Amino acid sequence: MTESTDVVVVGAGVIGSSIALELARSGLRVVVVDRFGGAGNGSTSASSAVVRFTYPTIAGVIAAWESRHCWEAWRDHLQAPASEPLAAFNRCGVTMLDVDLAPCGMFTRHFDKVGVPYEKWGARELSRRLPAVDTGRYFPPRPVDDDEFFAHASARLGALHTPDGGFVDDPQLAAYNLATAAQRHGADLRWKTTVTAVMRRGGRVRGVRLNDGTELSAGVVVNAAGPWSGQLNRLAEVGDDFTVGLRPLRQEVHHVAAPAGYRDTGGDGHTPVLLDMDLGTYIRPEGREFLLVGGTEPECDPLEWLDDPDDGSPTPTGSQFRTQVTRAARRLPGLRVPNKPKGVAGVYDVTDDWTPVYDRTDLAGFYVAIGTSGNQFKNAPLVGRLMTTLIHGVEAGHDHDRSALTHTCEHTGQTIDLGAFSRRRRPAASTGTVLG
Repeated sequence: MTESTDVVVVGAGVIGSSIALELARSGLRVVVVDRFGGAGNGSTSASSAVVRFTYPTIAGVIAAWESRHCWEAWRDHLQAPASEPLAAFNRCGVTMLDVDLAPCGMFTRHFDKVGVPYEKWGARELSRRLPAVDTGRYFPPRPVDDDEFFAHASARLGALHTPDGGFVDDPQLAAYNLATAAQRHGADLRWKTTVTAVMRRGGRVRGVRLNDGTELSAGVVVNAAGPWSGQLNRLAEVGDDFTVGLRPLRQEVHHVAAPAGYRDTGGDGHTPVLLDMDLGTYIRPEGREFLLVGGTEPECDPLEWLDDPDDGSPTPTGSQFRTQVTRAARRLPGLRVPNKPKGVAGVYDVTDDWTPVYDRTDLAGFYVAIGTSGNQFKNAPLVGRLMTTLIHGVEAGHDHDRSALTHTCEHTGQTIDLGAFSRRRRPAASTGTVLG
Protein backbone atom coordinates (compact mmCIF):
# COMPACT_ATOMS: atom_id res chain seq x y z
CA MET A 1 0.00 0.00 0.00
CA THR A 2 1.28 3.46 -0.89
CA GLU A 3 0.23 6.66 0.86
CA SER A 4 1.18 10.21 -0.04
CA THR A 5 2.23 13.07 2.23
CA ASP A 6 4.50 16.11 2.08
CA VAL A 7 6.87 15.24 4.93
CA VAL A 8 7.78 12.17 6.97
CA VAL A 9 9.37 12.90 10.36
CA VAL A 10 11.11 9.86 11.82
CA GLY A 11 11.09 10.07 15.61
CA ALA A 12 8.56 11.54 18.04
CA GLY A 13 10.85 12.57 20.87
CA VAL A 14 10.80 16.17 21.99
CA ILE A 15 12.84 17.19 18.90
CA GLY A 16 10.84 15.27 16.30
CA SER A 17 7.53 16.33 17.82
CA SER A 18 8.56 19.99 17.72
CA ILE A 19 9.60 19.66 14.07
CA ALA A 20 6.28 18.00 13.23
CA LEU A 21 4.37 20.82 14.92
CA GLU A 22 6.16 23.63 13.12
CA LEU A 23 6.07 21.96 9.70
CA ALA A 24 2.34 21.29 10.13
CA ARG A 25 1.82 24.91 11.20
CA SER A 26 3.54 25.99 8.00
CA GLY A 27 0.87 24.22 5.96
CA LEU A 28 2.57 20.93 5.09
CA ARG A 29 1.01 17.49 5.43
CA VAL A 30 3.10 15.66 8.02
CA VAL A 31 3.31 12.01 9.04
CA VAL A 32 5.37 11.11 12.11
CA VAL A 33 6.56 7.55 12.68
CA ASP A 34 8.08 6.29 15.92
CA ARG A 35 9.21 2.89 17.15
CA PHE A 36 7.71 3.39 20.61
CA GLY A 37 4.11 3.52 21.77
CA GLY A 38 3.95 7.25 22.41
CA ALA A 39 5.74 10.59 22.20
CA GLY A 40 8.95 11.03 24.18
CA ASN A 41 9.35 7.37 25.15
CA GLY A 42 12.98 7.15 23.97
CA SER A 43 15.92 9.41 24.88
CA THR A 44 13.58 12.24 25.89
CA SER A 45 12.27 10.24 28.85
CA ALA A 46 15.82 9.91 30.20
CA SER A 47 16.53 13.65 29.99
CA SER A 48 17.13 15.78 33.06
CA ALA A 49 15.42 18.61 31.12
CA VAL A 50 17.72 21.33 32.44
CA VAL A 51 17.16 24.78 30.90
CA ARG A 52 20.52 26.55 30.92
CA PHE A 53 22.30 29.09 28.73
CA THR A 54 25.93 28.11 29.30
CA TYR A 55 26.98 27.23 25.77
CA PRO A 56 30.43 28.09 24.40
CA THR A 57 29.00 29.25 21.04
CA ILE A 58 26.87 32.31 20.31
CA ALA A 59 24.37 30.18 18.37
CA GLY A 60 23.94 27.87 21.35
CA VAL A 61 23.34 30.76 23.75
CA ILE A 62 20.82 32.44 21.45
CA ALA A 63 18.94 29.18 20.93
CA ALA A 64 18.75 28.44 24.65
CA TRP A 65 17.71 32.00 25.58
CA GLU A 66 14.96 32.06 22.93
CA SER A 67 13.75 28.61 23.95
CA ARG A 68 13.52 29.66 27.58
CA HIS A 69 10.91 32.25 26.53
CA CYS A 70 8.96 29.47 24.78
CA TRP A 71 8.99 27.30 27.91
CA GLU A 72 7.84 30.21 30.04
CA ALA A 73 4.86 30.74 27.70
CA TRP A 74 4.37 27.01 27.02
CA ARG A 75 0.57 27.05 26.68
CA ASP A 76 0.72 29.95 24.24
CA HIS A 77 3.55 28.28 22.33
CA LEU A 78 1.41 25.18 21.87
CA GLN A 79 -1.87 27.07 21.44
CA ALA A 80 -3.19 24.49 23.88
CA PRO A 81 -6.65 24.61 25.45
CA ALA A 82 -6.87 25.62 29.11
CA SER A 83 -7.90 22.09 30.11
CA GLU A 84 -4.83 20.33 28.67
CA PRO A 85 -2.24 19.18 31.27
CA LEU A 86 1.15 20.63 30.38
CA ALA A 87 4.76 20.22 31.42
CA ALA A 88 5.89 23.12 33.59
CA PHE A 89 9.05 25.23 33.55
CA ASN A 90 10.62 25.71 36.99
CA ARG A 91 12.65 28.92 37.16
CA CYS A 92 14.98 27.93 40.00
CA GLY A 93 18.20 29.32 38.53
CA VAL A 94 21.33 27.50 37.36
CA THR A 95 24.64 27.77 39.20
CA MET A 96 27.75 26.68 37.29
CA LEU A 97 30.95 26.32 39.27
CA ASP A 98 33.77 28.34 37.72
CA VAL A 99 36.46 25.89 36.55
CA ASP A 100 39.45 26.27 34.25
CA LEU A 101 37.89 23.82 31.77
CA ALA A 102 34.93 26.17 31.32
CA PRO A 103 35.71 29.59 32.81
CA CYS A 104 32.90 32.11 33.21
CA GLY A 105 34.23 34.26 30.38
CA MET A 106 33.57 31.46 27.89
CA PHE A 107 29.86 32.14 28.40
CA THR A 108 29.51 35.71 29.66
CA ARG A 109 31.01 37.17 26.47
CA HIS A 110 27.97 35.72 24.68
CA PHE A 111 25.56 36.59 27.50
CA ASP A 112 26.53 40.24 27.18
CA LYS A 113 25.72 40.22 23.46
CA VAL A 114 22.46 38.30 23.77
CA GLY A 115 21.15 39.93 26.95
CA VAL A 116 21.17 36.93 29.30
CA PRO A 117 21.17 38.16 32.94
CA TYR A 118 23.86 36.64 35.14
CA GLU A 119 25.70 37.03 38.43
CA LYS A 120 29.32 36.20 39.20
CA TRP A 121 29.80 34.77 42.67
CA GLY A 122 33.12 34.47 44.44
CA ALA A 123 33.72 31.61 46.87
CA ARG A 124 32.41 33.65 49.79
CA GLU A 125 29.23 34.61 47.95
CA LEU A 126 28.71 31.01 46.80
CA SER A 127 28.94 29.85 50.42
CA ARG A 128 26.49 32.54 51.51
CA ARG A 129 23.97 31.71 48.78
CA LEU A 130 24.35 27.92 48.97
CA PRO A 131 25.68 27.11 52.46
CA ALA A 132 25.20 23.35 51.95
CA VAL A 133 27.72 23.38 49.08
CA ASP A 134 31.41 22.62 49.61
CA THR A 135 33.21 25.31 47.57
CA GLY A 136 36.50 23.38 47.38
CA ARG A 137 38.44 22.96 44.14
CA TYR A 138 39.20 19.26 43.55
CA PHE A 139 39.93 19.22 39.82
CA PRO A 140 40.60 17.00 37.97
CA PRO A 141 37.75 14.55 38.65
CA ARG A 142 38.99 11.18 39.85
CA PRO A 143 37.50 7.70 40.30
CA VAL A 144 35.79 7.51 43.68
CA ASP A 145 38.11 4.67 44.73
CA ASP A 146 41.22 6.74 43.98
CA ASP A 147 43.19 7.65 47.10
CA GLU A 148 43.22 11.25 45.89
CA PHE A 149 39.44 11.51 45.61
CA PHE A 150 39.08 12.72 49.20
CA ALA A 151 42.21 14.89 49.15
CA HIS A 152 41.90 18.36 50.63
CA ALA A 153 40.76 21.15 48.36
CA SER A 154 43.53 22.99 46.51
CA ALA A 155 41.57 26.26 46.42
CA ARG A 156 38.04 27.66 46.58
CA LEU A 157 35.63 28.01 43.68
CA GLY A 158 33.27 30.75 42.66
CA ALA A 159 30.34 30.35 40.30
CA LEU A 160 28.36 31.79 37.43
CA HIS A 161 24.66 32.05 38.31
CA THR A 162 21.88 32.58 35.77
CA PRO A 163 18.63 33.30 37.66
CA ASP A 164 16.41 32.70 34.61
CA GLY A 165 17.52 29.08 34.14
CA GLY A 166 15.87 26.03 35.64
CA PHE A 167 14.29 22.82 34.40
CA VAL A 168 11.14 21.34 32.89
CA ASP A 169 9.42 19.06 35.36
CA ASP A 170 8.28 16.30 32.96
CA PRO A 171 10.26 15.91 29.71
CA GLN A 172 8.11 13.09 28.39
CA LEU A 173 4.95 15.16 28.93
CA ALA A 174 6.62 18.04 27.09
CA ALA A 175 7.12 15.81 24.05
CA TYR A 176 3.52 14.61 24.34
CA ASN A 177 2.36 18.25 24.47
CA LEU A 178 4.23 19.00 21.23
CA ALA A 179 2.92 15.86 19.52
CA THR A 180 -0.64 16.68 20.56
CA ALA A 181 -0.25 20.21 19.22
CA ALA A 182 1.07 18.78 15.94
CA GLN A 183 -2.03 16.58 15.72
CA ARG A 184 -4.24 19.64 16.20
CA HIS A 185 -2.57 21.05 13.09
CA GLY A 186 -3.24 17.90 11.09
CA ALA A 187 -0.13 15.78 11.67
CA ASP A 188 -0.63 12.00 11.55
CA LEU A 189 1.28 10.15 14.31
CA ARG A 190 1.99 6.44 13.94
CA TRP A 191 3.30 4.43 16.87
CA LYS A 192 5.26 1.16 17.07
CA THR A 193 6.40 1.76 13.52
CA THR A 194 9.90 1.56 12.10
CA VAL A 195 11.45 2.52 8.78
CA THR A 196 12.91 -0.41 6.83
CA ALA A 197 13.96 1.50 3.69
CA VAL A 198 14.50 5.05 2.48
CA MET A 199 13.27 5.29 -1.09
CA ARG A 200 15.10 7.49 -3.56
CA ARG A 201 15.06 8.32 -7.24
CA GLY A 202 17.47 10.42 -9.26
CA GLY A 203 19.43 11.73 -6.29
CA ARG A 204 16.30 12.74 -4.37
CA VAL A 205 14.37 11.11 -1.55
CA ARG A 206 10.90 9.95 -2.48
CA GLY A 207 9.71 8.53 0.82
CA VAL A 208 10.12 5.60 3.21
CA ARG A 209 8.98 2.02 3.52
CA LEU A 210 7.62 0.93 6.92
CA ASN A 211 7.87 -2.38 8.72
CA ASP A 212 4.24 -3.21 7.86
CA GLY A 213 5.01 -2.84 4.14
CA THR A 214 3.37 0.57 3.75
CA GLU A 215 5.20 3.03 1.52
CA LEU A 216 4.91 6.68 2.47
CA SER A 217 5.58 8.78 -0.61
CA ALA A 218 7.05 12.15 0.38
CA GLY A 219 9.37 14.77 -1.04
CA VAL A 220 10.89 15.49 2.38
CA VAL A 221 12.07 13.09 5.09
CA VAL A 222 13.44 14.36 8.42
CA ASN A 223 15.69 12.15 10.52
CA ALA A 224 14.95 12.92 14.19
CA ALA A 225 15.43 9.32 15.31
CA GLY A 226 17.71 10.02 18.27
CA PRO A 227 20.17 7.18 18.91
CA TRP A 228 18.79 5.33 15.88
CA SER A 229 19.62 8.28 13.61
CA GLY A 230 22.87 6.68 12.42
CA GLN A 231 21.00 3.58 11.30
CA LEU A 232 18.51 5.72 9.37
CA ASN A 233 21.34 7.68 7.72
CA ARG A 234 22.84 4.41 6.55
CA LEU A 235 19.49 3.34 5.07
CA ALA A 236 19.43 6.67 3.21
CA GLU A 237 23.09 6.26 2.19
CA VAL A 238 24.01 9.68 3.55
CA GLY A 239 26.80 10.79 5.86
CA ASP A 240 29.95 10.48 3.74
CA ASP A 241 30.31 14.27 3.65
CA PHE A 242 29.78 14.77 7.39
CA THR A 243 32.80 16.25 9.17
CA VAL A 244 31.38 15.43 12.61
CA GLY A 245 30.63 11.89 13.68
CA LEU A 246 27.91 10.64 15.99
CA ARG A 247 27.42 7.53 18.09
CA PRO A 248 24.91 6.13 20.59
CA LEU A 249 26.01 6.58 24.20
CA ARG A 250 24.35 4.96 27.20
CA GLN A 251 23.84 7.39 30.09
CA GLU A 252 22.40 7.20 33.58
CA VAL A 253 20.69 9.79 35.79
CA HIS A 254 20.19 8.93 39.46
CA HIS A 255 17.50 9.80 42.00
CA VAL A 256 18.39 10.51 45.65
CA ALA A 257 16.94 12.26 48.68
CA ALA A 258 18.07 15.86 49.02
CA PRO A 259 20.00 16.81 52.16
CA ALA A 260 17.86 19.03 54.37
CA GLY A 261 20.35 21.89 54.27
CA TYR A 262 20.20 22.10 50.48
CA ARG A 263 16.45 22.60 50.13
CA ASP A 264 15.13 26.03 49.21
CA THR A 265 18.54 27.68 49.51
CA GLY A 266 18.82 29.44 46.16
CA GLY A 267 17.53 32.69 44.73
CA ASP A 268 13.76 33.33 44.98
CA GLY A 269 13.50 30.61 47.64
CA HIS A 270 14.38 27.81 45.21
CA THR A 271 17.18 25.28 45.07
CA PRO A 272 19.14 25.90 41.84
CA VAL A 273 20.50 23.41 39.36
CA LEU A 274 24.20 22.94 40.14
CA LEU A 275 26.64 22.26 37.29
CA ASP A 276 29.96 20.93 38.62
CA MET A 277 32.66 20.05 36.09
CA ASP A 278 35.21 20.30 38.90
CA LEU A 279 34.00 16.94 40.25
CA GLY A 280 32.32 15.77 37.03
CA THR A 281 28.67 15.90 38.11
CA TYR A 282 25.48 17.92 37.91
CA ILE A 283 22.65 18.11 40.46
CA ARG A 284 19.05 19.06 39.67
CA PRO A 285 16.14 19.48 42.09
CA GLU A 286 13.32 16.97 41.77
CA GLY A 287 10.52 18.46 43.81
CA ARG A 288 11.43 19.68 47.30
CA GLU A 289 12.58 16.35 48.67
CA PHE A 290 14.79 14.80 45.98
CA LEU A 291 17.63 15.40 43.53
CA LEU A 292 18.59 14.08 40.11
CA VAL A 293 22.32 13.43 39.74
CA GLY A 294 24.13 12.92 36.46
CA GLY A 295 27.67 12.97 35.14
CA THR A 296 29.62 15.29 32.84
CA GLU A 297 31.82 12.66 31.19
CA PRO A 298 35.09 13.34 33.04
CA GLU A 299 38.17 11.82 31.40
CA CYS A 300 38.66 9.34 34.24
CA ASP A 301 35.33 7.60 33.53
CA PRO A 302 34.91 5.04 30.73
CA LEU A 303 32.00 5.90 28.45
CA GLU A 304 29.56 3.23 27.33
CA TRP A 305 29.45 3.69 23.56
CA LEU A 306 27.10 1.30 21.75
CA ASP A 307 27.17 -0.13 18.24
CA ASP A 308 23.45 -0.86 18.48
CA PRO A 309 21.24 1.43 20.61
CA ASP A 310 18.94 -1.53 21.30
CA ASP A 311 21.75 -3.02 23.41
CA GLY A 312 21.49 -0.26 26.02
CA SER A 313 20.13 -1.60 29.31
CA PRO A 314 17.37 0.61 30.80
CA THR A 315 18.37 -0.35 34.37
CA PRO A 316 20.75 1.87 36.38
CA THR A 317 23.91 0.10 37.51
CA GLY A 318 25.30 0.03 41.01
CA SER A 319 28.74 1.16 39.84
CA GLN A 320 27.58 4.29 38.01
CA PHE A 321 25.13 5.13 40.79
CA ARG A 322 27.89 4.93 43.40
CA THR A 323 30.29 6.96 41.28
CA GLN A 324 27.95 9.81 40.42
CA VAL A 325 26.18 10.08 43.76
CA THR A 326 29.48 9.90 45.69
CA ARG A 327 30.77 12.81 43.61
CA ALA A 328 27.57 14.72 44.35
CA ALA A 329 28.04 13.93 48.06
CA ARG A 330 31.57 15.37 47.90
CA ARG A 331 29.98 18.65 46.78
CA LEU A 332 26.99 18.36 49.16
CA PRO A 333 28.46 16.87 52.35
CA GLY A 334 25.00 16.28 53.81
CA LEU A 335 23.99 13.97 50.95
CA ARG A 336 23.76 10.27 51.79
CA VAL A 337 24.72 7.59 49.24
CA PRO A 338 22.09 4.80 49.36
CA ASN A 339 23.08 1.18 48.82
CA LYS A 340 20.42 0.55 46.16
CA PRO A 341 20.53 2.45 42.87
CA LYS A 342 17.46 4.37 41.76
CA GLY A 343 17.12 6.40 38.57
CA VAL A 344 16.81 6.09 34.81
CA ALA A 345 19.10 4.96 32.02
CA GLY A 346 18.79 5.85 28.37
CA VAL A 347 20.71 5.94 25.12
CA TYR A 348 21.83 9.33 23.86
CA ASP A 349 22.62 10.45 20.31
CA VAL A 350 25.94 12.27 20.62
CA THR A 351 28.19 14.09 18.14
CA ASP A 352 31.95 14.44 18.48
CA ASP A 353 31.63 18.00 19.78
CA TRP A 354 28.29 17.61 21.64
CA THR A 355 26.73 20.09 19.20
CA PRO A 356 23.73 18.94 17.12
CA VAL A 357 23.45 18.72 13.36
CA TYR A 358 20.43 20.55 11.94
CA ASP A 359 21.01 20.38 8.22
CA ARG A 360 20.20 19.06 4.78
CA THR A 361 22.21 16.13 3.39
CA ASP A 362 23.64 15.24 -0.01
CA LEU A 363 20.40 13.33 -0.70
CA ALA A 364 18.00 16.06 -1.77
CA GLY A 365 14.95 16.22 0.48
CA PHE A 366 16.55 14.21 3.31
CA TYR A 367 17.18 16.36 6.40
CA VAL A 368 18.70 15.61 9.79
CA ALA A 369 18.06 16.88 13.32
CA ILE A 370 20.53 14.61 15.09
CA GLY A 371 23.18 14.55 17.80
CA THR A 372 20.71 16.31 20.09
CA SER A 373 20.71 14.10 23.16
CA GLY A 374 21.86 15.35 26.53
CA ASN A 375 22.09 19.05 25.78
CA GLN A 376 19.32 20.02 23.36
CA PHE A 377 16.09 19.24 25.23
CA LYS A 378 15.95 22.86 26.35
CA ASN A 379 16.12 24.05 22.73
CA ALA A 380 13.36 21.78 21.45
CA PRO A 381 10.69 24.50 21.11
CA LEU A 382 13.00 26.43 18.78
CA VAL A 383 14.41 23.45 16.87
CA GLY A 384 11.11 22.89 15.08
CA ARG A 385 11.26 26.47 13.84
CA LEU A 386 14.92 26.21 12.82
CA MET A 387 14.21 23.09 10.79
CA THR A 388 11.13 24.66 9.20
CA THR A 389 13.19 27.67 8.11
CA LEU A 390 15.84 25.32 6.76
CA ILE A 391 13.48 23.00 4.89
CA HIS A 392 11.37 25.72 3.29
CA GLY A 393 14.50 27.64 2.29
CA VAL A 394 16.32 24.69 0.73
CA GLU A 395 13.22 23.31 -0.98
CA ALA A 396 12.69 26.77 -2.50
CA GLY A 397 16.14 26.53 -4.07
CA HIS A 398 18.48 28.19 -1.56
CA ASP A 399 22.01 26.74 -1.54
CA HIS A 400 22.44 26.35 2.22
CA ASP A 401 25.87 24.71 1.84
CA ARG A 402 27.23 27.75 0.02
CA SER A 403 25.42 30.46 1.99
CA ALA A 404 23.90 29.42 5.31
CA LEU A 405 20.31 30.34 6.05
CA THR A 406 19.47 32.37 9.16
CA HIS A 407 16.50 32.32 11.51
CA THR A 408 15.15 35.35 13.37
CA CYS A 409 13.79 34.46 16.81
CA GLU A 410 10.25 35.49 17.69
CA HIS A 411 10.74 36.42 21.35
CA THR A 412 14.24 37.89 21.53
CA GLY A 413 14.68 39.17 17.98
CA GLN A 414 18.10 37.52 17.84
CA THR A 415 19.33 35.97 14.59
CA ILE A 416 20.79 32.46 14.48
CA ASP A 417 23.21 31.43 11.75
CA LEU A 418 22.11 27.89 10.89
CA GLY A 419 25.58 27.20 9.55
CA ALA A 420 26.61 26.69 13.19
CA PHE A 421 24.78 23.35 13.04
CA SER A 422 26.12 22.25 9.64
CA ARG A 423 27.02 18.64 8.97
CA ARG A 424 30.19 19.98 7.30
CA ARG A 425 31.30 22.35 10.06
CA ARG A 426 34.58 22.30 11.83
CA PRO A 427 34.02 20.74 15.27
CA ALA A 428 32.51 23.46 17.43
CA ALA A 429 34.20 24.99 20.45
CA SER A 430 33.14 22.71 23.26
CA THR A 431 33.91 21.56 26.79
CA GLY A 432 33.76 18.01 25.42
CA THR A 433 30.95 17.19 27.83
CA VAL A 434 27.17 17.01 27.92
CA LEU A 435 27.26 20.68 28.95
CA GLY A 436 28.30 21.59 25.40
